[in-house]
Amino acid sequence: MKREFKDFIIRSWQPNDRQEAAEIIGSVLAEYNLNWEPAGADRDVLEIEEFYHKSGGEFWVVERGGKLVGTAAYYPVNRGNNAVEIRKMYLLGEVRGKGLGKFLLEELEKTIRKRNFAMIWVETASVLKEAVKLYETSGYEAETGVETLRCDRVYVKYLEPV
Repeated sequence: MKREFKDFIIRSWQPNDRQEAAEIIGSVLAEYNLNWEPAGADRDVLEIEEFYHKSGGEFWVVERGGKLVGTAAYYPVNRGNNAVEIRKMYLLGEVRGKGLGKFLLEELEKTIRKRNFAMIWVETASVLKEAVKLYETSGYEAETGVETLRCDRVYVKYLEPV
């Protein structure tokens, strides 16, 4: 998988991306005073093969000029009907505000829709204001049942069949 947006390349994660992807996520979490949880909520980033590839999900990285600047992922979940959860959508501060987050979300949704999933779940924290705004302006509805300790919001989007 490879997509382009402006001067960014979105591609499938490779094993040699593991450390850099983890550092991006840890850095963004720290920026918002949230904790990196390698044994908890962030274990999936250290074990992408197990959490994403084996479950039928995907983990993408975003590059600009040969440097990773973001991540985005999804995997199937047992929540609702024929559902996936979007996870680990993080962008470094230097690349926010350029439409990249919206593009990434739309590309994730297109991919998920083509795979005939019926619903998308996403959990986030209120302090991640840009993420909250993105989901709320992209047709995601507030729901209940947050499963991740550092998150206090959960959203769902129902997909029309292709």
